[in-house]
Amino acid sequence: MSDAEVLIETRDGLGLITLNRPKAINALNHPMALAILAALRAWADDDAVRTVVVTGAGERGLCAGGDIVAIHNDAKSGVGGAHSPSGEFWRDEYILNALIGGYPKPYVVVMDGIVMGGGVGLSGHGSHRIVTERSKVGMPETGIGFVPDVGGTYLLARTGGPDGHNEIGTHVALTTARMSAGDAIAAGFADYFVPAEHIPALIEALATTEPDIAIAKFATTAPASDLVAQQDWIDACYNADTVEEIVARLRAHENPAARQAAADVLSKSPVALKVTLRALRAARELPTLEAVLNQEYRTSVAALRTHDLVEGIRAQVIDKDRNPQWSPRTLADVTESDIAPYFADLGPDELNLG
Repeated sequence: MSDAEVLIETRDGLGLITLNRPKAINALNHPMALAILAALRAWADDDAVRTVVVTGAGERGLCAGGDIVAIHNDAKSGVGGAHSPSGEFWRDEYILNALIGGYPKPYVVVMDGIVMGGGVGLSGHGSHRIVTERSKVGMPETGIGFVPDVGGTYLLARTGGPDGHNEIGTHVALTTARMSAGDAIAAGFADYFVPAEHIPALIEALATTEPDIAIAKFATTAPASDLVAQQDWIDACYNADTVEEIVARLRAHENPAARQAAADVLSKSPVALKVTLRALRAARELPTLEAVLNQEYRTSVAALRTHDLVEGIRAQVIDKDRNPQWSPRTLADVTESDIAPYFADLGPDELNLG
């Protein structure tokens, strides 16, 4: 296999994209995002390509997220803003997410193994999203002092589907819970369950068959969703306007899982939690994926200038002591002046999608 970080080829009517950083669980960087963006733009009007298929090299996962070590170096250097390396990466990444969301051809993505953060951006907006028994899907941002992005707040705010909403997405965002295959389908992050052993045969079938028909040959009933089984207490506790009220309800609930969720929430960055909740509630009212990505670009660029993003990545990824020292330290210490900059208009640096 080539040592290129993303493999792009056309064969038998398929546009094949393989993320090829298996040692890093195919973490996405800027050159990879640009290569995928260029390929999708070229294939959109190419009659030789009927269906796009996206996979990850190795067996650990489709994509573990963005290259957060590079983001840490950027944030630590004090070079923030939309024109920083991270700001420019996010701009192109979110443009890619929007293109996937409105892609004119079938976009089949195999969400096998770990699919986190940026991996959700590459998969969750596609037309045919496949999970396997090995899938673990999530948005881990609040654990590193960041805020869900790549259109994640669009998906998390709509876990109840088009006919209403539930609070599973709020739970996943604030606790950074990982969704199983059954959870991901129930929450609207995926569409089909195909056992991992059948994925090669499925991709072969896509070369001669329309995606809906090919997938139907291999898809089976997804395992039951643990999150749906717990939806009563999740909805009751997370249907609140503040993180403090959510935590209070979780702590007071008789279900031990709710009390564990409270502990999970309180281990995350207090300011990131409050920004995330506001972003989710706003995303629920925004009309399109593009509008949500515009909001996420503001929150991401703002996070680059914060203590908690540097500290969170240090604790989780660099030093791995799992003991971040957040600032402000508690939810009660977070003020409106801490939250407002995340939603401030960027003027000429706005993403301006849509």
